[in-house]
Amino acid sequence: MSDHEHIQGAARDADDPSQKANTRILIVDDSAFMRFTISNRLSETPGFQVVGTARDGQEALELIPSLKPDVITLDVEMPRLDGLSTLRQIMAHNPCPVIMLSSLTGEGARETVQALTWGAVDFITKPTNKANIEAIMDELVGKIKRAAHIRLYPIPFHHHPQLQQQNISPKQIRQMRGNEKVVVIGSSTGGPRALNTVIPLLPQHLSAPVLIVQHMPVGFTRSLAERLNSLSQLDIKEAAPGDELVIGRALVAPGGFHMILDENNRIALNQNPPVHGVRPAIDVTLSSVAQRFGKDSIAVILTGMGKDGTNGSFLIHSAGGHVIAEDESTCVVWGMPRSVMEAGIADDIVPLPDIAESILKAVEWN
Repeated sequence: MSDHEHIQGAARDADDPSQKANTRILIVDDSAFMRFTISNRLSETPGFQVVGTARDGQEALELIPSLKPDVITLDVEMPRLDGLSTLRQIMAHNPCPVIMLSSLTGEGARETVQALTWGAVDFITKPTNKANIEAIMDELVGKIKRAAHIRLYPIPFHHHPQLQQQNISPKQIRQMRGNEKVVVIGSSTGGPRALNTVIPLLPQHLSAPVLIVQHMPVGFTRSLAERLNSLSQLDIKEAAPGDELVIGRALVAPGGFHMILDENNRIALNQNPPVHGVRPAIDVTLSSVAQRFGKDSIAVILTGMGKDGTNGSFLIHSAGGHVIAEDESTCVVWGMPRSVMEAGIADDIVPLPDIAESILKAVEWN
């Protein structure tokens, strides 16, 4: 199956009585120890039912149609059929919330980001020793509970083969001029997939620097920036202290740090307490940009749980800036955009494939 034929799942918050039944879980891992450990822990959790285990992706694909799991935990590295190939097949034929089990290596981070852009809803890092297994199992339980409330619908995977080689030739950047605007894009659950659609559609001539805040832990945002850079006409990098806002570049907030602007409109990073339970937080960056750029600020709120981005969007809206929210129809989780919409501060509410065009119009509008 080619990339452009790949089908992914989109989802929305589910308010369905059937969710009160046991959450059916399929565990896919080539390690007998991990299958046993995960199965035991999940079986002890009220409301969870482990309906099966599989040793590799091929076995998982054979089991899914009959087991009909609500959530799948999927190892990345497996024999016969690896996790990424298995994920593509699941999203094409039996869309279901998938949580990836990833290693902490650089390659593991790249594979995890790729999985998230292909439809996985979340991931956990594999335990490195028996001492941290319990904490990771607790994390997995929480993520499965959240994933169980995501209802999946197949939607086309937007692939941009014409942009694959953009990073071979030097990308064009320039200094900002007076009264040019700044775009802040915020996303959470389902965000890597959404960014994988929006960012490659932003043209090289976009006359605004872009700041991206994706809820993601330390060690993964650099891989996200590298992947987006390989697909984009813009120059995309993980933000570092002192980075300038320049036209033709997008900066990704590094995991574990809030991203703000200093008095010279350069990037500053801090490890102040999490906001909405996350760091980086979208509200922190939006508030800083609203303070520095006022009516020349553009907020873009994509898929994600919770309300991060609403307070900052309110500040931008109040200053005369522009606020764009992703439409429910394409959201993996219609939480953050819904909060912005219900606050009455969204100037545009558009489906994912049209977000880039809305950004371009907002930048060009005087």
